[in-house]
Amino acid sequence: MSRDTSDSAPLQSSAVIHEAVQTLRNGGLVAFPTETVYGLGADARNPEAIKKIFTMKGRPSNHPLIVHLAAPDKFDQTQVDWVSVLAPWVRDLSENALKLMNAFWPGPLTLVFKKDKSVLSDLTGGQDTVAIRAPAHPVAQELLRKFKGGVVAPSANRFGKVSPTSAADVRSEFEGELGLMVLDGGDCEVGIESTIIDLSSGDHAVLLRPGLITPKAIFAKTGIKVYQVGEALQDLDSLPRVSGSLKAHYAPTTPLRLYAPGRVLDALSEFPDTKSRVAVAVWDSESSLVLEDHPSIDVEEIIVSSDAATFASRLYRTLRDLDQQSWDLILFPESPAGEEWDGVRDRLQRACFGSGPPSNNHDSN
Repeated sequence: MSRDTSDSAPLQSSAVIHEAVQTLRNGGLVAFPTETVYGLGADARNPEAIKKIFTMKGRPSNHPLIVHLAAPDKFDQTQVDWVSVLAPWVRDLSENALKLMNAFWPGPLTLVFKKDKSVLSDLTGGQDTVAIRAPAHPVAQELLRKFKGGVVAPSANRFGKVSPTSAADVRSEFEGELGLMVLDGGDCEVGIESTIIDLSSGDHAVLLRPGLITPKAIFAKTGIKVYQVGEALQDLDSLPRVSGSLKAHYAPTTPLRLYAPGRVLDALSEFPDTKSRVAVAVWDSESSLVLEDHPSIDVEEIIVSSDAATFASRLYRTLRDLDQQSWDLILFPESPAGEEWDGVRDRLQRACFGSGPPSNNHDSN
């Protein structure tokens, strides 16, 4: 079993953090909370430790990792000196990069840069770019500050499966893995992975993965226009590969499908091979479903929030819980229009594509 810190010591005790730091320095793995999801952490300067992550997750070695760094203690500074924090990792920092970091770090925003030559190709998937973020969760911040270095930390789950938003999720995912230390920092607040912005071309900021922080929010706070992929007239092949960009990802083992507004019955009819137990997520703003036309189907309604941020914070928790309840099919409503729903829409579409038993899904894509 993995080592659980929740019973043996206070949540953020210095002794527990010290043990986690020593584990990282010794080349071990530490699962820790961030505001987005729990990460599976390893020393970003240790190639053997990085290999352990790929092995434990079953993750393809060409799939890049994100380096997590701490905001230094501010003391009387009005602004964090991000230049010195990133100097060992990136080749150059643009004015736009500094604006984004000062506006959104620590927080759920990952930035992609041209990497410094000392950055291991093991963590970049062989690319000349590196993805970096400064997580806001206090446990993550304390761990990173005391470690005094970069920690790579993809989501602490088996590759392609639903991301973990609690320490219990991590322990369940890696039950039987000896030596994995799990720091318990409660439930993750944001609930979906960070927004990823590519700054490596130097010309434009390009959105590579949507998240809680939207292009609209970025423009409002910094005046920086974030381009969608294809909008910035870049060669699509030149855009860096990043975490969470595969077509199948975040997926439950139970088949997951989306239904259009008011089309639950149509969605049920589309899947005649479905047996008899169906979980249907319904907006909290809508009335109950009318399913008399399907008396042979055992349908349970799951109420989900019509607020984008609240929906996101509960998405993976809901998918994990439903996945453990032996439903034959899970139906979720299509996300409404609007940037604030783009992160959720992205996760749900990838989860649908990868969902179902291993023989039926599309993980190879």
